[in-house]
Formats: sequence, structure tokens, C-alpha cells
Amino acid sequence: MFMKMILIAIFGTVVVPCTASPQQTKRQPQAEQRATAAKQQGTTHEAAKSHDVPETCPVTKSSDSSFVPPSPYPTKPSKGSFWFGTDHLWTALPVDGTWRGLPHYTPSDPTFRQKLFWWRQGYELRTEPQPKLTVTCRRLDSAAPPLIADRASNGWVQRDQPFMVIGINFPTLGCWEMKGHYRDDELNFVVWVAR
Repeated sequence: MFMKMILIAIFGTVVVPCTASPQQTKRQPQAEQRATAAKQQGTTHEAAKSHDVPETCPVTKSSDSSFVPPSPYPTKPSKGSFWFGTDHLWTALPVDGTWRGLPHYTPSDPTFRQKLFWWRQGYELRTEPQPKLTVTCRRLDSAAPPLIADRASNGWVQRDQPFMVIGINFPTLGCWEMKGHYRDDELNFVVWVAR
């Protein structure tokens, strides 16, 4: 249901800060980043093609959450998803912890695109048209180039149910920890990004 959302603003692309894994300590030129991403995709290709999440990836599961959004938001998300978070910041995650088959932003783009929708009790479109939402990330199972993301935007399903949204471009498949930050609130979760 909420996947048929109306987006209000046009996105601009920015680089979202990511926490480097221990193996990644310097910035690479863009061409090297693509080569590194392709190499890492090869090493995790078989695992990421599998529908099974490796035991080494601690994905956030529906059993980790008993959160129900406040009224007037729907008590249940779309099929195959569950709500995760608190009244201060929540999102919908896949029940099995896996984002599969993410598209490329353009045919020549090697990254994997996902839109992340976020909600907060009391968030108002009129008073904050450019949400103060940021997302940081860290690949847990390997080093990875920086993640590319859009600026936060917003929209609604029903006018009394506004949301915030950020488009994310994952440079590689694998195990990713995501952190949403909105004002003084933070929400962390882990997903497995697979073919």
C-alpha cells in the first residue's frame, strides 16, 4: 500500500557519509571505486545471489520488533514487510532481512538502488519541506566504496501520514548496516543486499 506513494520533491544527488570498514582507510578515485566494487561483487557474488542470508550477517528481523505506528498511520505495512523503530523514527523492513533485485539507477550504473521511507510522529511537510534526515552506512562483511544517496525529500499516502524518503545507491551487494538520523533520534538496522 505505502509503496504507491506520491513523491513531492525532486531529488538531488549527494554523497552520504559512510563509516569505513577497517580495511578501507583512504578515498579512491571514482574509476578505482567502480573497479573495486566490481571485484568485491565477484567475491560475494555467489553468496549475494543466494536467497539465504549468511549467518555472519545479523539482519534485522521481524522478531526484533513489536513496534506499531501511532494513529493515523497504518498498523501494518505492505505484505512481506514489518515496521521497525519507535514513534520518533521508524521504517518498513523486509521480513526476511533481504533486499533482492534492486535496480541500477541507470543502465551504465554499477550500483544497486533502493528508496528508504521513514516516518516520525509529528513530522510536518509544511514546516519542514527538506527533512533533516540523514543516513549513514557501513558494509559489515567487506570493505566498500562510499554509498551515494539523494537528499532527503518527502511525500504522503494520505495527507495526515507524511513520510521522509532517501534514495540510496549501494556500491556493492552484501551485508549493510544502515543508520537513520533525524534531529536527536537514530534508528539502526542491518539488511542483506542480494541479486
